[in-house]
Amino acid sequence: MSLVVFFSTMSFTINMHYCGDTLVETAIFHKAKGCGMEMQKPTTNSDCVVLKKGCCSEKQLTIKGQKELQLTFDKLTFEKQLFVSTFIYSYVSVFNTDKKKIVSFSEYPPPLIVKKLYKLDETYLI
Repeated sequence: MSLVVFFSTMSFTINMHYCGDTLVETAIFHKAKGCGMEMQKPTTNSDCVVLKKGCCSEKQLTIKGQKELQLTFDKLTFEKQLFVSTFIYSYVSVFNTDKKKIVSFSEYPPPLIVKKLYKLDETYLI
């Protein structure tokens, strides 16, 4: 339960680096390194500057966690109470083991044992 609370309240960012239409790298909690094909920035001293758009792009996906948790059970309706009680009863009954040993074949007589009589008396014909 603590893991559910932890992951529902945690916010994190996913950084993705695309080269053209292909996803090259994905990083969680830090910036994606890239593919090394970024365009060089032009120098400010040149008179003629031609800006060309690079083929690489970066996208950032931010997943925000829940800020406030509802810790009160004031609005517990009858249906929810019924569900919780049924769930607890069924969960506890799974681990309930009966100590009473049930034998299903106690009413039936055992089968007759067939023995070889010459082996019982140890008499053999030679």
